[in-house]
Amino acid sequence: MTSQGIAPDAAAAYQFSGQDIPWLVDHWAEHRGDHPFLVWEPKDGSDRTWTYSEFAAATRRVAAGLTGRGVGVGDMVLIHAENCPEAVIAWYACARVGAIAVTTNIRSVAAEVEYFISHTGCVGAITQPRFASLVSEAGPDLGWIVVTDDNSGVPAGADELDHGFDAFSSLEGDAADAPERAADPMLPAGILFTSGTTSKPKAVVHTHANALWAAKVNPTNIELGADDTYLASLPFFHVNTQSWAIWSVLGTGATVVLQPRFSASRFWEVIAKHSVTHISLIPFVIKAAFEQGIPEDHTVKVGVFGLIMPVLEEMMGMRVVAAYGMTELVTHCIRSNPWEHYPDMAMGKVAPGYEYLIVTEDGRPAEVGEMGELWIRGIRGVSVCLEYFGNEEATGKFFDDDGWAHTGDVVRLLEDGNIRYCDRDKDALKVGGENVSAREVEDAVRTVPGLEDVAVVAKSHEMLDMVPVVFVVKGDPNADEEALSEQIIEACSANLADFKVPRAVYFVEEFPTAELGKVSKKDLRELADSYPAV
Repeated sequence: MTSQGIAPDAAAAYQFSGQDIPWLVDHWAEHRGDHPFLVWEPKDGSDRTWTYSEFAAATRRVAAGLTGRGVGVGDMVLIHAENCPEAVIAWYACARVGAIAVTTNIRSVAAEVEYFISHTGCVGAITQPRFASLVSEAGPDLGWIVVTDDNSGVPAGADELDHGFDAFSSLEGDAADAPERAADPMLPAGILFTSGTTSKPKAVVHTHANALWAAKVNPTNIELGADDTYLASLPFFHVNTQSWAIWSVLGTGATVVLQPRFSASRFWEVIAKHSVTHISLIPFVIKAAFEQGIPEDHTVKVGVFGLIMPVLEEMMGMRVVAAYGMTELVTHCIRSNPWEHYPDMAMGKVAPGYEYLIVTEDGRPAEVGEMGELWIRGIRGVSVCLEYFGNEEATGKFFDDDGWAHTGDVVRLLEDGNIRYCDRDKDALKVGGENVSAREVEDAVRTVPGLEDVAVVAKSHEMLDMVPVVFVVKGDPNADEEALSEQIIEACSANLADFKVPRAVYFVEEFPTAELGKVSKKDLRELADSYPAV
């Protein structure tokens, strides 16, 4: 007997036969119903807890309300909100319905939100008072908008409350009316927008199977048990909180503590209050942890970071687990484990369920000591994302015909199969954890008349690691540089989220060039770093 005639997508779906995200939530509601799942920790410290049973019931009520508004299988629902329990409940309610939750960056301006809505065809929106007018402006054709009572625990001002839309509570129907449908693990469940080297952000599609896969493998990767607690303070519209934190927790029936945003002043306080055992470590989190002082008796067992750093592990008093991934790759496709030993600053090794290649510029597998682009291969819609929604060209560039995902990250192959991170395609900037497309910023800058050429690069920054700056060649050598700078910043501020707006404008007579006459962004980055800090 052979497998001929069994379609690859059917085989992929079979891996989670009879299961989907609602099944997973209900599984824990049945078997661990009284255990805390979601703990909401707002700024004022007035926390609230949903057990697994309570969370399952809350998602059923909102699913009934969504159905009452005509939302069905495959419909897109915008969730534009800072971290809050309503956003999490709504996301999982969409999954019950079979709808797709589109979570978007709250720092986006109206033009960006309009693109998110129109590109995915959202039928309705869930937002907060502070964003209600923006979402209304960006989505005039939305069928409905509902708004939470406050801004992630902070009371809304009178002007913010005068939005004229229904309250979030209007989505809460009778849990008994929640729709029932056959589990379809390959059904899309969520969309996260990510920036790469293309002009517009790309809509990464995660399926129910992606969440189930992460729930299955994440806990082992990060040593998360049923009685552990993961602190989620990074944005819900990022894969870190959606997958690395919450889907990991759903894998073992553990607990997630959700904050509106990262708080340096409350970092150790919240950890102590909830006996947090797991956190995500990125540069500004580490910086804040040290600035607040490392308590000798803290409860954190594991910090998830990008590199093997024994010194950091010793100084912070926790195990530092190396983990590499990206939105498209769902979870930790390269990671360390507690039973192996790795060179300092290595990334770990490829995780079970994935394959990797390091491919040199001339298209061959790298040998020990050589650098190349990291390629990852998994199962589409299971261990890696399904696609970029509505963008076959971008999907085809990311996934080649053999299923390899071209990450754009440059790494070096070390002995014993170890990997060291070297660089990323520098047309993609990482600003305080946010992906920024240099080309998208350049396109905004080019709307200003009188510019012959522009180039956006990263400039080193003490807190954010890097920030965007723009180099400009003027069309008229005598043009007023101060006036042009103001126009450039104004144009970017009107069309881009604040973290994408250049921190400085530098004027040069010509750009340095590299091979084949291309602009040498490496030289421009070095030049930017030679200028005063911004």
